[in-house]
Amino acid sequence: MRSHEQRVYFFFFFLSSVPFVLSLSSTQKEIMEKLSRSVLVWGNEKEPNPCAWKGVSCSSDYSSIANLSLSGLSLSDSSFLPLVCEIVSLEALDLSDNSFSSVPEGFITACGKIDGLKQLNFSKNRLVGSLPAFNGFVGLESLDFSSNKLNGTIVSQLGSLNDLKRLYLTSNYLSGNVPINLGNSKVLEHLILSKNSFTGSIPDGLLEYRKLVRIDLSENQLSGPLPGKIGDLSKLEELILSSNNLSGEIPMNLSNFQNLLRFAANQNKFIGNIPVGISRSLKNLDLSYNKLGGQIPTDLLMQSNLQTVDLSYNLLEGSIPAKISPNMVRLRLGSNSLHDTIPSELGTLLKLTYLELENNSLSGSIPSELGSCRSLALLNLGMNYLTGSLPVELASLSSLQVLKLQSNKLVGEIPYQISQMQSLSILNISGNLLSGSIPISISRLQNLTNLNLQGNRLSGSIPATIDSLKYLLELQLGNNQLNGHIPGMPLSLQIALNLSHNLFEGAIPETLSRLQGLEVLDLSNNKFSGAIPTSLTRIGSLTQLLLANNQLSGVIPEFGKYVTIIDTTGNPRLVNRTLQRNSPQSFPGKRKSVAVAVVIAVAVAAASLGIGVTVVIAVSISRRFYRVKDEPLGATEDLPPPQVVQGNLLTANAIHRSNIDFTKAMEAVASTSNILLKTRFSTYYKAVMPSGRSYFIKKINWSDKIFQLGSHEKFGQELEILGKLSNSNVMMPLAYVLTVDSAYLFYEYAQKGTLFDILHGSFGSALDWASRYSIAVGIAQGLAFLHGYTSGPVLLLDLSSKSIMLKSVKEPQIGDIELYKVIDPSKSTGSVSTVAGSVGYVPPEYAYTMRVTMAGNVYSFGVILLELLTGKPPVSEGTELARWVLNNTAQRDKWDRILDFSISRTSLAVRNQMLAVLKVALGCVSVVPEARPKMKSVLRMLLNAR
Repeated sequence: MRSHEQRVYFFFFFLSSVPFVLSLSSTQKEIMEKLSRSVLVWGNEKEPNPCAWKGVSCSSDYSSIANLSLSGLSLSDSSFLPLVCEIVSLEALDLSDNSFSSVPEGFITACGKIDGLKQLNFSKNRLVGSLPAFNGFVGLESLDFSSNKLNGTIVSQLGSLNDLKRLYLTSNYLSGNVPINLGNSKVLEHLILSKNSFTGSIPDGLLEYRKLVRIDLSENQLSGPLPGKIGDLSKLEELILSSNNLSGEIPMNLSNFQNLLRFAANQNKFIGNIPVGISRSLKNLDLSYNKLGGQIPTDLLMQSNLQTVDLSYNLLEGSIPAKISPNMVRLRLGSNSLHDTIPSELGTLLKLTYLELENNSLSGSIPSELGSCRSLALLNLGMNYLTGSLPVELASLSSLQVLKLQSNKLVGEIPYQISQMQSLSILNISGNLLSGSIPISISRLQNLTNLNLQGNRLSGSIPATIDSLKYLLELQLGNNQLNGHIPGMPLSLQIALNLSHNLFEGAIPETLSRLQGLEVLDLSNNKFSGAIPTSLTRIGSLTQLLLANNQLSGVIPEFGKYVTIIDTTGNPRLVNRTLQRNSPQSFPGKRKSVAVAVVIAVAVAAASLGIGVTVVIAVSISRRFYRVKDEPLGATEDLPPPQVVQGNLLTANAIHRSNIDFTKAMEAVASTSNILLKTRFSTYYKAVMPSGRSYFIKKINWSDKIFQLGSHEKFGQELEILGKLSNSNVMMPLAYVLTVDSAYLFYEYAQKGTLFDILHGSFGSALDWASRYSIAVGIAQGLAFLHGYTSGPVLLLDLSSKSIMLKSVKEPQIGDIELYKVIDPSKSTGSVSTVAGSVGYVPPEYAYTMRVTMAGNVYSFGVILLELLTGKPPVSEGTELARWVLNNTAQRDKWDRILDFSISRTSLAVRNQMLAVLKVALGCVSVVPEARPKMKSVLRMLLNAR
């Protein structure tokens, strides 16, 4: 009997603890079964109870369906969506992260009748057209249509919503005025309209929504002043107005906010003083990149809640307040006109991680108390008037990764205790008055990637242990008084080795040829003698060799065509055999390659025949190569065609599908005579198909272990995704062939070659401003498209003028879009720039973040803009173009000197447009990643510069 009672007990216990699967109504079960035919993930379900299906949530008694999530299922056909609205019990519907291009009208009509529907999410799709009109939807509280392609204005589409509390429309193409008809009951709490194209001023009508907690209107085209009564929004916690054209003064009544935690109004045109009391409740304040003047209010930085403050790039004067929040994490006051001394009270900020006071007029010594800020990761005091010695106490900053003290008036020696800063990756104390020798202990900074000591009074020899810095990318020791033996250098050096303007003498060390990753070698203005070692010709990545003003003699060795600059002037005993053989007029010490001589001859002949300059450009491009870390291009025996493992067409274009011949393509890549281009990661071949149409075939070598191609299948899947992209300014893979050790990608042929070759080759002057501007806009359009891709941004691993192909002098295409998907940075044998871009284009933060980002891509694009504006290469004489421009734009009246005079002089209209684009470029190459605009904003600003 007892056993029977136990069985009954456990049976009822089982019933009470397990959902009764038959409780869901037959109507809803039938609807779900119909939906499963459109939603494959449900069609594969063997579980008969829809409440147990993926993405389905039912009511607590399992009698009805409450929530549906179809997020991230790659759905594109939206015709089934009205059927979803037959589930009248729905409370939340998530359709985000799919590929829907439209919302069926029947969906809006049907779902508008579900009174209990509170949440509707269509974010991260491909919706086009206007925002639908939401009639009905009486219970809707949250509406998310962010990250789509919606356009048009918002007038009355949302006006009938009674309970709307959260509206998310960020990252679309919406225009017109900021909408104020956002629900009958005016209960809106979150209004997120960032990254659109809204214009006009911030309407007073917005202030009627007194329950607003969060407003984000950043990255639009708003203008005019802030409404005077904006301080009346008493519940506001976040106000984000960044990247607009707002002007006027910041209203005093912003100090009325009792709950405001974040206020960001950076990258606008605000003037006047910062209101007193504005930071009363703030945690985060960003007013950078405006025209705010006057002094920093004494109470601004002292509020105990404050954690981050950015006032950089304004016109602030006076001194830095001594009273600062003990919870401060980031303090950025750079690029103002602040003076007096650095407050010693900063040393009490134990949570301070970033301190940036660069480019001001600060004087006095560096407070030794800063050594107590043990959390500091970045300390930038460069470009001031600081005096005294380097405080030994700074050596206690064991977490410090970046130390910048350049362009001050510091004296004394570099303390040997500097070796205690074991986290240091960037050390820049150039442009000071430091003396003594380079301490041997500096070689213990094992994480150092950039060391810049140039422009001081250092003497003695370079420490023999310098080669122990295994991650060093850049070593700048120029403009000192160093002498003695040049020791072996770190094999990791890549950006530059600069020993210029010192007292070195004797032979150039043969050991320098071991630096196979080096791109710039500057030994100029020393007393080197003897011959130029032929072993230097084996540095496969070298692009600039600067040997001017030494005592060298003998014959200049033959360097490959990839070395774009060789300066041997001021060495009268050097003989240039190349010039003697190929040019009727020789200029002592100046080297020109055979290719350049041929191009000049072709140009002369073409001019005599009246042939356009674009033809000459095409001829020159076909003869030019650049390469990084590759075997020399030489005459080698052709190999048998690669054995094809798999070949797939990706494009839907019928012309390409009929023209591409895999067999013919493999025959082309078997011959070295078809090589057009070698880049850091790839080799480009020209393949002529049987139809006569030409294609680029790009070879990626799988034997390099930095490629994470675990299988052919994985690589194929990535290419299938990329092949579906469509943008005229992006090189899309049309097809691919996989072999045992390589992958071959097919692209449309770009007959003009790379932007780098056209811009910095013999015919760079042929690019007028109209062409340069079109190229800039085209690249920006391509990047904005890639960054805004619905399933997640496509980032560029190596964005440079060498990865931009030109179909014509006004039609750019961005290449190498697949690299980010297939390269594993952790397996790089070189350095961060091996997998994060070419020298001169790598943003400064990559050196210590080791992470490719959209902001990093914006920086690289900014450098390309500077190339187009100045005509200069990304690195010149060991100095990066971005750094040179930033150092020369401190005074606005000198901006003209930066522009390519041969272009800017053509007309006043051209000059003004170039200056407008220069302003955009300066924002892109900001040293602060957060201060850089998004690509969508960059594109908008470029278009507005017309």
